[in-house]
Amino acid sequence: MTTLVDHLDAALAELGDVPLVVAYSGGPDSTALLHALAGHSPRPRLRALHVDHGLHAESGVWSLHCRRFCESLDVPFEAIRVTVDFSRGEGVEAAARRARRAAFAGALHEGERLVLAHHRDDQVETVLLKLLRGAGPEGLAGMRELRPLGAGMLWRPLLTLPRAALLDHIAGAALDTVHDPSNEDPRIARAYLRGTIVPALLAHWPHAASSIVHSARLCRDAADHLRDGWMEALDRLRDASDTLDATGWLALPLAQRAPLLDHWLHEAGLAAPTTAQRETLEAQVRDAAAERLPLVGWQDTEIRVWRGRLWPMRRRSGFDEDWSGAWHGEPLALPGGGTLSLGGARLGEAVTVRYRRGGERIRPAGDRHTRELRDLFQQAGIPPWERPRMPLVERDGRLVAVADRWLSDEGKALFGEAGGAPVWHRDD
Repeated sequence: MTTLVDHLDAALAELGDVPLVVAYSGGPDSTALLHALAGHSPRPRLRALHVDHGLHAESGVWSLHCRRFCESLDVPFEAIRVTVDFSRGEGVEAAARRARRAAFAGALHEGERLVLAHHRDDQVETVLLKLLRGAGPEGLAGMRELRPLGAGMLWRPLLTLPRAALLDHIAGAALDTVHDPSNEDPRIARAYLRGTIVPALLAHWPHAASSIVHSARLCRDAADHLRDGWMEALDRLRDASDTLDATGWLALPLAQRAPLLDHWLHEAGLAAPTTAQRETLEAQVRDAAAERLPLVGWQDTEIRVWRGRLWPMRRRSGFDEDWSGAWHGEPLALPGGGTLSLGGARLGEAVTVRYRRGGERIRPAGDRHTRELRDLFQQAGIPPWERPRMPLVERDGRLVAVADRWLSDEGKALFGEAGGAPVWHRDD
């Protein structure tokens, strides 16, 4: 079996003088990687990043252990404390991974490579998990060796090296490591695979790991070939508002349709669907009637179908549609999300801000006719889910402004005298 040092010798020989940042958890894998890189001759430009999720009572002790180990190697060390956001509907593992990835992306300097200790055993687990979730070629390709991250790149140089080589390095150098009990918790899918399923596979098929990694490489080639097609389709189907032509998307072959959707959502910072959720969305697009507003949601993500297009957004909570409040122009937090302000100006009298209740009318400044809000919304292409959240401004019971879209002549004069105009800052 190839040693960790020999494997890294070959990887670094092809790399050149690129600054490296080791993602260092203190566990056996990242400890072996950091130790081997620090001992390489010539030594690469090297520093270590540790993310403290604060999810375990010993996380502070682990961070201190990592700092002291880096000091013993004379490797610059930085610990980043993150808050794991569980509001997106993800499990602990996925939420922690998202927080960790964001911390790493924000800490990378221009041209640096973040080096992860993911090895062949990790790749096997990843491919099996993707298979169980019904993934296509992109998912079955497993983890990529190199991809962009923040201002630099993410690099996994050990994906073909068995974990046994890292453990041999730990034993040979008598290195102390952190033990994270979550890595052995059978309630976590990856830990269950690692402790139960993979050992059973290897006992019956000793070459299973090599075969699975080989299949992943074939799937990577297939996924890269398909990518050219669906990226061209994405450019064709997407408009300036980042919505997709629903019928055009549905007409794509599945091998392009699924990865296109995932990529489009990830670019928007949203979660990709499972196979079942994507199939539900396809059925909604196929069967949508003109008077309906189909919606499919998962985790913190929603996709709505309107006017023949797919609209992606973060899931929104309900709000008090009967709310109203007095306003003098100061930044006003709205229960439906966002704020209303007057650009720093102040009104000499209080006006009322409320939400739509039905039947409201306004005569826009310069218009000879009074218009129903329903007609204005339709003509302006305001999506139906935005309309209930648009703040309305009244003066003595008369509607003088609809968010920052329409002012009456009275409203124009009122706000003009104050030296400002309503600005509705929407939530992202």
